[in-house]
Amino acid sequence: MKHQIVRNIKRADADIIKTLGEQGVATIHEAQGRTGLLNPYMRPIYPAARVAGSAITISCQPGDNLMIHAAIEVCQPGDVLVVTTTSESTDGMFGELLATSCQAHGIRGLIIDAGVRDVADLTAMDFPVWSKAISAQGTVKATPGSVNIDVVCAGAIVRSGDVIVGDLDGVVVVKRELAAEVAQLGQKRIEKEQRSRERLQAGELGIDFYGLRAKLKELGVEYLDE
Repeated sequence: MKHQIVRNIKRADADIIKTLGEQGVATIHEAQGRTGLLNPYMRPIYPAARVAGSAITISCQPGDNLMIHAAIEVCQPGDVLVVTTTSESTDGMFGELLATSCQAHGIRGLIIDAGVRDVADLTAMDFPVWSKAISAQGTVKATPGSVNIDVVCAGAIVRSGDVIVGDLDGVVVVKRELAAEVAQLGQKRIEKEQRSRERLQAGELGIDFYGLRAKLKELGVEYLDE
């Protein structure tokens, strides 16, 4: 099997990435047709964790973090590491020392479909991480992998340069070439939700302004008075 490290990748506009980060995972997921969401077992290691940046994709062997070290060299400030393993793993492949290196190079966070360790340290450093597991199980640096190739991370296809957004709701990926369009759709959704919020705050029932009474009738639901 051929292993490679792609040095130069295309990235979305920084302002678009910032906008998507402010919109959040739930809004983006809905705005792009309920696509791009990573599996819900990917959880932030602390509740306030938020991230938005360009994906640097990394394919590792289970229990081996060699390629994470290799990937940091090709990162730019604002990037997010997206790590997968060639078979299932929960080993703690990332910890405080790697996070220190990441922060020194302006890397914004980590999405890893495996385990992390040193969670107290990562939290204190305010380094946002979404992982499948937390494990003190250590790793080696012995097996080749690849950087900036197409990967599947927690059930979602991620390409280098795609936009990654993470918050307490999970993680979503936006195709790089669609990032501007999705940001526009996300803004429209936010404005629509604000109008709905105002109507709900005024006491109007969602069953009325969403037109759900007709749906209940269509489904054969009957109202009875005892």
